[in-house]
Amino acid sequence: MKRVMKICAVALPVLALATAPLSADVKTKDRSQFKLEGMLGRMINIFGGKAAKEGIVGTTAVKGNRKATLNESTGQIVDLSEEKVYDLDMKKKTYTVMTFEEIRRRMREEAERAKQEADKAEKEGKEQPEPQPEQPAKELDVDFDVKETGQKKQIAGYDTREVVLTATVREKGKTLEDGGGLVMTTNEWLGPVIPEMKELAEFELKYAKQLAGPEAVAAAQQLAAAIAMFPLMKDAMARMQKDSAKLQGTPLESTTVFEAVKSKEQLAQAQQQQSSGGSGGIGGMLARKMMKREEPKARGTIVTLHNEYLEVSKSVDASDLAIPPDFKQKK
Repeated sequence: MKRVMKICAVALPVLALATAPLSADVKTKDRSQFKLEGMLGRMINIFGGKAAKEGIVGTTAVKGNRKATLNESTGQIVDLSEEKVYDLDMKKKTYTVMTFEEIRRRMREEAERAKQEADKAEKEGKEQPEPQPEQPAKELDVDFDVKETGQKKQIAGYDTREVVLTATVREKGKTLEDGGGLVMTTNEWLGPVIPEMKELAEFELKYAKQLAGPEAVAAAQQLAAAIAMFPLMKDAMARMQKDSAKLQGTPLESTTVFEAVKSKEQLAQAQQQQSSGGSGGIGGMLARKMMKREEPKARGTIVTLHNEYLEVSKSVDASDLAIPPDFKQKK
């Protein structure tokens, strides 16, 4: 579900920009945060430091054929004219350089390695007994809902309005409460259309095309074939395209929450397991302590993603795209 929604949310607006030429400069500052829930999430928050608790602040600048993305730990500069990628270690003040041809060579090597592993697995599989047919997968339905909340606020100097998008995946013929499933809710704050922000997506399109060349066409054909094999994905993209008319504007802040919903049967099993004491031993005791013996709930958050633009500028200096003078190349 996550992959399908990412494809829908990103591919549709990006495809609309595919024919637009690079023409303007843009520099943004944003904060992004990834919050994993549950026991593992609590451990990440404990050991992840400030970045895990408050998010990562970074800048992105695009000017012509050059793009720089930097945060306090890492950075990357892509130059389409030089056909080079510079990876920066902001703490050690070092950088490495890789040409597009070197990246292409690595891509070919990885593809060849994957093919060899697939051929090996197929050969080994033929020597094994024929696997028993699996039970057919449950059919799923995807419901979409888009609502304007009427809420407004200023972000990065722009007036924005809130739009809530909800995608629900459930077993066909059953309600979410009966059969369980997955819910993805995105709160987006949309500002006016900011033409310069399109440069970010347009640069990535040009980079992908220049880097991959003819291989990009093959990848697009493979994606089309994959969509044809999975009607649910095709239907989801068609529905997203239809509803995208309600999302005019530039997203300046978004919060996406993925929630797992237990079926009635799964909830009953979880309640029974807790009442019987759950898992034993030191591991079980630690797990129960960290989970604070919470009553099993029908709906639980898996992960929360947040991104907010803090600044948007139409002015880009040469220094915004340059390797700092005190950095040394790492051979």
